[in-house]
Amino acid sequence: MILYTSGTTGRSKGAMLSHQNLASNALHLIDIWGFSEKDVLLHALPIYHVHGLFVALHCALLSTATMHFLSAFDADRIVHYLPDSTVLMGVPTFYTRLLKNSGFTKEVCQSVRLFISGSAPLLAETFEEFEKRTGHRILERYGMTETGMLISNPLEGERVAGTVGFPLPEVETRIMDEDNNEVSANDVGILEVKGPNVFKGYWQMPEKTAEEFREDGFFITGDLASRDENERITLVGRNKDMIISGGLNIYPIEIENCINEVQGVVESAVIGVPHEDFGEGVVAIVVAEQNGDVSADDIAAELAERIAKFKQPKKIEFVQSLPRNTMGKVQKNVLRDQYKTILS
Repeated sequence: MILYTSGTTGRSKGAMLSHQNLASNALHLIDIWGFSEKDVLLHALPIYHVHGLFVALHCALLSTATMHFLSAFDADRIVHYLPDSTVLMGVPTFYTRLLKNSGFTKEVCQSVRLFISGSAPLLAETFEEFEKRTGHRILERYGMTETGMLISNPLEGERVAGTVGFPLPEVETRIMDEDNNEVSANDVGILEVKGPNVFKGYWQMPEKTAEEFREDGFFITGDLASRDENERITLVGRNKDMIISGGLNIYPIEIENCINEVQGVVESAVIGVPHEDFGEGVVAIVVAEQNGDVSADDIAAELAERIAKFKQPKKIEFVQSLPRNTMGKVQKNVLRDQYKTILS
């Protein structure tokens, strides 16, 4: 297969995935997620993307499970099919929309053994509200077009909100600093991976392929991550989304997590935009609850108590919704372009 990545800048890259890449990934997934012929997968993901085309379909096919194959996500149709399903794979938007549906109850979910989320970060608030409503803890995992699935929270054992879990069998991971040295536990660096699921390179782009691989075969994901003492991995964001203000590194997810906990806030996106003194300044784009009375001053006051001054937004803007691509990922490049002069 050649899958073209949804890059936000430059020419799209065709990731070459072999039969072995796809098979090794799928065989491990049906094992670690406990798929069997008794399962009924509720599939509403688009099939022009790894998540729907490979992860969901291959798990069903290889385990000879039954599948409800929907043409698109619709909360009412999902609620209709859930009582006759055992697994739902989705993006975070699936779960936030289900939580807004009055028909989505604990009783509707009684036959479901597993809810899986990926393709974009799942807010801790969504994780917690979902568990409160249904009794289920969503299993969050992490993958890429170039690799399929890499890391997953466990089927059995603790699933921690905000983390993506542990490497799949045969997948090696390491987290490296800018000098190509492995970082200590809980420190942030670039996640690199190696395994039978990692693609063969970019179609007709040998120079780009060479740039993305280390000499020892590790693929540079471009994602910032940390690993705790128990080897559990947490994603911090894309390297290109990191903000450097006054020579100091700022990771947007830390600020976003704080903003999202403020009463009246639905979600947020933190970006860096040009600033004449600091190089980049922090700007927060916030979606508030309908009829909510949360203000920029409320958010600023909360952040002043929780994070260092250099991380605090120089501007807080409210919007009706955040721009997203078809897989639900917030398009920060769109926001950076839209707000590039806001601190001028």
